[in-house]
Amino acid sequence: MDLILWRHAEAHDHPDPVTGRPGDSPDLARRLTPRGEKQATRMGAWLDRQLPEGARVWCSPAVRCEETVLALGRKYKLRDELAPEGDPLALLDLVHWPLGKSPVVVVGHQPTLGRVVARLLGLTDEDCAVKKGAVWWLRHRERDGVGQTVVVTVQTPELI
Repeated sequence: MDLILWRHAEAHDHPDPVTGRPGDSPDLARRLTPRGEKQATRMGAWLDRQLPEGARVWCSPAVRCEETVLALGRKYKLRDELAPEGDPLALLDLVHWPLGKSPVVVVGHQPTLGRVVARLLGLTDEDCAVKKGAVWWLRHRERDGVGQTVVVTVQTPELI
């Protein structure tokens, strides 16, 4: 199974940085910056060329994530499990890791995506930094009867 984790591109800051919280209404309404729009366009075009036709695409309900996924130009579904501060285990359950049959793209947030990466790679720190607009492409495979997670690629929009 392939799991492609795509962090939303650069977005405007929360309008209330003092009392605002991840996942509150103003946070969910944040839009991409002009730089974020360019990041999403570059990554979306690259990712579209790499993905097979049958890939499923899931997206956080946050506006910045939906604006990011639109650059991919494919059908997608919004899922509340992918909202800011989401549970990494809920994400893995949603995509049926590691038993899913088709590749899955998840457009979401930090720290959730980084926590999924850390968990799947067996990192000692529970968090892994995922840069805005970046893609982490992970693959589950069986080798000699043992499940393994392989990093296929990590891409940032600046390097494409």
